[in-house]
Amino acid sequence: MTYAFTFEVPIDPTTYARIKEALGPEKPPGLVAHLVHRTPGGLRYTDVWESQADWKRFVEERLHPVVDRVVTAALGFRPSEPEVEHLGMVDAWVGD
Repeated sequence: MTYAFTFEVPIDPTTYARIKEALGPEKPPGLVAHLVHRTPGGLRYTDVWESQADWKRFVEERLHPVVDRVVTAALGFRPSEPEVEHLGMVDAWVGD
């Protein structure tokens, strides 16, 4: 079942670029779309995944180790997990 959510993080585009670079170029298995835009408080992510299990696997195996290192270095502390807003997906139409 498709899993989608959005959340805001208190980082800037430079920190985001460091995270993405550290994750490497390989697309995570199960990722359908990942969108990031600026907000007054930082950046907002909106993700669509093939399943919640795919998302959780990516978080545990790849994302958290990188975020712990990069964000802690950038901010001087590890912020708490952001509040996640789950989205009731009807459709995800993405290009090739």
